[in-house]
Amino acid sequence: MKTLIISILILFFQLSVVAQQSTVSGKVQDNTTKEALPYVTIAVKDSNSKILAAGITDDYGAFNLDGLPLGKMTVTFSFLGYQSYSQPLEIIAAHTKIQLGTIGLNNDAVQLNAVEINGTKSNISLKIDKKVFEVGKDVLSQNGSAHDVLNGVPSIAVSPTGAISLRGNSSVLVLINGRQSGLTQGNALDQIAADQIDRIEVITNPSSRYDAAGSAGIINIILKKNKKSGFSGQVRLVAGSPNDSRLNPSINYKSDKINIFSNFSIRSSDYVGLYTTNQSTTNGTPTLMNRVQNEDRHDDGKLLYLGADYFINEHQTITTAFLKNATHDNDKTDLFYDYSNPSSTIQDSILTRHGKSLEKRDYSQLEFNYTHTFKQPEKKWTIDMQYDWWNSDKKWNLTTQRLSPTPLDYPGIRTSSIGNSKDFLAKSDFIQPVDSVSVFEFGIKTEIRKVSSNFLAEQEQDNIWNVYQNIDNHLNYAENISGAYVQFNSKVKHFSYMLGLRTELTHISITDIQNTYNDTKNYNKLFPTVNMSYKFETSTLQLNYSKRINRPDLYELYPFNELTDLNAQYIGNPDLNPSYSDVFEMAFLKTWKTLTLNPSVYYQRENGYIQDFTYRENDIFYTTPINIDYEIRSGIELSALYNPMKWLQINAEMNFYRFEQKGNYQEKNLDYDGETFTGRLSTQIKLPSKFSFQGRYNFRGEQQNAQTKNEALQSIDFGLSKILLKDKATIVFDVSNAFNLRQNKSTTTGTDYLFTQNSIPNAARYRLSFVYRFNLTDPKVIRQANSANRN
Repeated sequence: MKTLIISILILFFQLSVVAQQSTVSGKVQDNTTKEALPYVTIAVKDSNSKILAAGITDDYGAFNLDGLPLGKMTVTFSFLGYQSYSQPLEIIAAHTKIQLGTIGLNNDAVQLNAVEINGTKSNISLKIDKKVFEVGKDVLSQNGSAHDVLNGVPSIAVSPTGAISLRGNSSVLVLINGRQSGLTQGNALDQIAADQIDRIEVITNPSSRYDAAGSAGIINIILKKNKKSGFSGQVRLVAGSPNDSRLNPSINYKSDKINIFSNFSIRSSDYVGLYTTNQSTTNGTPTLMNRVQNEDRHDDGKLLYLGADYFINEHQTITTAFLKNATHDNDKTDLFYDYSNPSSTIQDSILTRHGKSLEKRDYSQLEFNYTHTFKQPEKKWTIDMQYDWWNSDKKWNLTTQRLSPTPLDYPGIRTSSIGNSKDFLAKSDFIQPVDSVSVFEFGIKTEIRKVSSNFLAEQEQDNIWNVYQNIDNHLNYAENISGAYVQFNSKVKHFSYMLGLRTELTHISITDIQNTYNDTKNYNKLFPTVNMSYKFETSTLQLNYSKRINRPDLYELYPFNELTDLNAQYIGNPDLNPSYSDVFEMAFLKTWKTLTLNPSVYYQRENGYIQDFTYRENDIFYTTPINIDYEIRSGIELSALYNPMKWLQINAEMNFYRFEQKGNYQEKNLDYDGETFTGRLSTQIKLPSKFSFQGRYNFRGEQQNAQTKNEALQSIDFGLSKILLKDKATIVFDVSNAFNLRQNKSTTTGTDYLFTQNSIPNAARYRLSFVYRFNLTDPKVIRQANSANRN
C-alpha cells in the first residue's frame, strides 16, 4: 500500500509542474435569490461547436477552467430548472487569466416542472472530498422516508431497526444540511419524507472543514430548498399494510427579498416483528431453551419544519428555522420460553412474559445562519448557531407466568426511564481566495451538551412496589467539544489538492447520585486531512487521507439495562473510550455516454475499535460494548450506472473487504480475521402512458467476529408509479422486504453456551401514495408575484 501511495504522489507531482495555460474562473448564482448554484455545467466551445473544456461549479458556485487555447470561443452555463446562458470569450497571449465575475441564471418554470415530474436519473459526481448522489425521482424513494432514500445510495445500508452503516461500518456521522441534528439519532430519520431530500453527500474521507467524528465517514442529507417564485407546494398521502399512514403537506413562498419554506408531517405506523432463539448451556446441568418473541409496535409522530431566508442585499442573507418532532410509541411484546434438560424426557418448565411499553419523545431545534458573500467569487463568511432540546419518558410494565409444570404468577415488574438533553452549537467559517485557483479557509466551533437520565426498576410485592435489583439511579452526562481548522486548496492545470488540519478538544464527564460512576475524560487530538484529485477529459482520479475519531454513543455509555427479556440484556459501558482511525482511499470516476463507473480501494486502521461482547452471568446473557486493540480493514468498492436506452436504467454496486481484529476481554482472546461482501442491483424502467417500474435486490454476505457469526442477508424491494392529472400528480405503489426475505440469523458461541437467533424486525410492507403539486407552472402567477414584490 505504501509503495502504491508513493507512486501516485510522484505521478501527481510530475503532473503539477507542467506549465500553466490560460485560466477562466468565476461564480454562478440564482439571478433572483443571489444564492450560489453548485453543480452547474460549464462548457467552452469553439466556432465549430467542438467542446474545448467542460466542468461543474463547486459547492459555492465557483468554477475554474484551464488549459484553454488562444482565440475566440463561447462559454455556456446550463443547469436543470434554469435557462441556459451563453457569452462570448476571447483569450489573448497578453491576458491568459480571465475572471468572468458573477454569472446569474434565471429560473425556467416550465423546465423546472418537467424535471421534477420526469427526472429519473440519479446523477453521481465525484468532488475533491466527497461523492454527491442526486436523489432524482426513483420510484422506491418517493413513498417512504429518509431511510428508504439512504438504502438506495451506493455504499450506504440501513438495517431494519434503523441503524445506518457506510461500507459495512456503523461508525458514521449523519448530518442534515451540514449540521448535526436530533433527527439523526435513533430512528428519527423515519420522520423525514423521502421527497423532501434533494441529494445525499457521501464523505468517506472528509476534509478538515467537517467534524472529525465517525471513523467510517460522514453522510450529509441535503433537504430541498424552494427555488420557485411565488407560492408553490405539494400534498402527499400514504397508506400501507401493516399500517403506515402519512400526511405530508408542504408550502413555500418566494420573492426577491424573502423565501419562506415549511414542511409538516403526520405519521401513524405499525411494525410487526418476530424473533426466535435456540439456546444450549453446559455449565453444570445441561439446559436447552427455545424462545419465541412476537412484537407489535405502534408509532405516532408529528413533525413541523418552518423557516425563512431574508435577503438583506445581494451579498447578505439571514436564515432562521424551527423544527419540532414529537412521537408517541405504544409497543407490545409477548415472549414464550420453553426450558428442557437434554438428558431427561421430562419437560423442565414453560414461562411466558407479556410486556407493554409507552414512550413519549419531544424534540425541538432552533437554527440561525448568517451568510456574507463578496464581490470576489468564493469569498464567504458564515455564522451558524443551533440550540436543540429534547425530553423522553418511557415506561415498561411486565407480567410473567409459569405455565408448566405447575402454574404460577410471578411478581410484576415495571421500569421508568426519564431523560432530557440540551445542546448548543456555534460555529463560524471564513473562505478567502488567494488567487483565481487557490483558496484559504479556516473556522471555529464549540458545542455544549448536557444530558440527564433517571432509571428506576420496581417489583410488586403484596401490592407494594419496591426497588428491583437495586436499579434506581440518576445519571448526568456533560460533553464540551471545541474545534478549529485551517485548510488550503489549489489547482495546477488538472491537478487539485486540499490540505487541512483540524483540532478538537473534548471534555466529557459522567456522574450519578449514587457515585457508582464518576468519570472525567479529555480527548485532545489533531486530525490532518489530505485530498488530491486529477481530472482527465471524462474522468477523475482521487487520493485521500484523513484521521478520524469515533466517540461512543450515549446508549453505549448508559449502564442501565431494560428488563424486557428474562434471558438477555444489553447494558452500556461508562468506561468505554473513543477509537481513532487512519483512513486511506483511492477512487476513480469514469463517464461515458451511457455508462458511469466509480471504483475505489480503501485501507483503514482503527485503534481502540469498539465492538459488542457477550458473557453469561447468573444464567443471564449480557451484551456490552468494549474496546479492543485494533481493527484493520481493506477493501475494494465498485459502483456502476448504465443507461443503455432512454427508458432503462441499471445501477449496480459491490463492496468486498477483509478485516483483522485483535484484542482480549475478561481473559477471552478476541483475535479474528475474515472477509465479507455486500452488493446491490437496481433497475428502473420507463413504461408507456407515464408509468415507471423499479426493482432493487440487496445482499450482505456472511459476517463474523470472535464470538458471533451472522449469516448472509438478502432482500427485495419494488415499486410502480404513474403520473397523471396533467403532470400535477403521481400515484405510487411499492413493496419493501418482499417475501419477508430480510431475516437476521446469527450464532453466538461461548465457553459454556451456544445460541442461535433469527430476527425479523419488520414484516413485508405494502404502500400506496398519492402526491399533488400545485402552482408550479403558471408563468402568469410568477410574473404577478415578482411584480408585486418589486412594487
